[in-house]
Amino acid sequence: MNSNTQHNKETQILKALAHPIRLHIVEVLLRGETCVNDIRDLFDVTQPNISQHLIVLRYAGIANFRQDGNLRCYYLNEPEKIKQLIKIVREFGEH
Repeated sequence: MNSNTQHNKETQILKALAHPIRLHIVEVLLRGETCVNDIRDLFDVTQPNISQHLIVLRYAGIANFRQDGNLRCYYLNEPEKIKQLIKIVREFGEH
């Protein structure tokens, strides 16, 4: 992977985590796999809006889903890495 491609991927990840709703969704997913309807119930936004945020997280490689009948349940691809990244950002914000 060349450096431009690597930088683009890193930028996608940081942009995906930079939105407050997406960051909150990631925090929910850190607790375990969660279906879209359950995620939607936690926010005061529409289901299509939640779906758009989940698409951004998928495109960045942060999250993915499995289909369970009519339910789409999301999970984090690398939960430990995401947990470390959020911890670092929070610690950085304290200074």
